[in-house]
Amino acid sequence: MHDPDDKSSTFTLHLPDEVATDAFGHQLAPLLHPGMVVWLDGDLGAGKTTLVRALLRARHHAGPVKSPTYTLVEIYVISRIYWYHFDFYRFNFPEEFLDAGLAEYFRDDSICLVEWPEKAAGYVPLPDLVVRLQFSGRGRLLGVFASSVEGEECLKALQSGWPDAAS
Repeated sequence: MHDPDDKSSTFTLHLPDEVATDAFGHQLAPLLHPGMVVWLDGDLGAGKTTLVRALLRARHHAGPVKSPTYTLVEIYVISRIYWYHFDFYRFNFPEEFLDAGLAEYFRDDSICLVEWPEKAAGYVPLPDLVVRLQFSGRGRLLGVFASSVEGEECLKALQSGWPDAAS
């Protein structure tokens, strides 16, 4: 999926607090377009849903944004674009992705944000971007990895907007 030696397809940033996470979400949101798949990687409580909330708020979603841990998917329609927020944490087997009929959500007219994609390994579509959040003191270390041409375009735009970021 990602070659760790290829620094051109990575972006790292320290997020000291939720305000910084929100700012990053506002920077990333307009770069995402229908057909893209973003995997969100991180431990429980790392800020995956917080980042999704920031992405949706940046696109002017005013309603609640909650974790889909128990529902598998939360659906948001913003400017006629479907945003699907998935959470596969509770999967016991990857085949549950198929059993739940989730493949039908991954379409050219939607943006799919996926928490715990490894729980649906082999079934969930490959990402354009992987966003990894790790605990770092009181903040988070954010890593973004591109896995497609579309992902590379997002990464270049992010790098130009965050001069403090490491690549």
